[in-house]
Amino acid sequence: MTPSKEVKKADPMLIDSHCHLDFDVLRDDLDGVISRATAAGVTHMLTISTRVRQFNRLTAIVEKHDGVWCSVGTHPHNADEELSVTTDEILVLARHPKCIAIGEAGLDNHYDNATPVAQEKSFRRHISAARQSGLPLIIHSRDADARMSEILVEEHGAGAFDFVLHCYSSGARLARMGLELGGYISFSGIITFKNAGEIRDIARTVPLEKLLVETDAPYLAPAPHRGRTNEPAYVAHTAAYLAELLGMSYADFADHTHANFSRLFVKAGL
Repeated sequence: MTPSKEVKKADPMLIDSHCHLDFDVLRDDLDGVISRATAAGVTHMLTISTRVRQFNRLTAIVEKHDGVWCSVGTHPHNADEELSVTTDEILVLARHPKCIAIGEAGLDNHYDNATPVAQEKSFRRHISAARQSGLPLIIHSRDADARMSEILVEEHGAGAFDFVLHCYSSGARLARMGLELGGYISFSGIITFKNAGEIRDIARTVPLEKLLVETDAPYLAPAPHRGRTNEPAYVAHTAAYLAELLGMSYADFADHTHANFSRLFVKAGL
């Protein structure tokens, strides 16, 4: 399967549900990045926090640009450096009118950037913030399926919270468990990679009302842009690929993922 080239500005309300506009490679050309996204039919985007202590970088962006929201949280790679961040501090920052989510937070056993103890402690603080604020939690999980499943089941037993398993690259079992707990699953440009057959199989099993699409820009550019700096405009290629994979029109796929985003990220007011 090859990504569809038929992506038009007239296509409806496509949203990049996860990007990092504060990273220098995008921030240095932010007006161009947003202009190219608009031209590709990407009307809204959610820029994701990776360090609570740098939340001001995100608010500077979202306060200047319509159609851009942010989250607040500590990426698992940065868990050791932000161990002093409390749930209460996250909750205070989450009151910003354009902060519509908690995270990204979670577990990453692929790299040694933070200790497992610090990652889990930070993750549980973010779960508590999501539960108390009512904002959805954006979950990063890499090479951590078993422990992630255990924590999510345990924490849901203590009180439900909304969440999305972002940039999905885990196994089928975690996907099933996440869906059983009411979570959403978001797919990135990985879905277009030749060696991503298992991820495509998982995508076919996700109920349409639980599906989101993202770039994770500046990383993981989809075909035909693989190897380049990713940006929100390229979510249109991932959406076109997923629509074809699922046997849908591009317009229907965009409408469904827009409705899903609106349902999950209620504070966005779409």
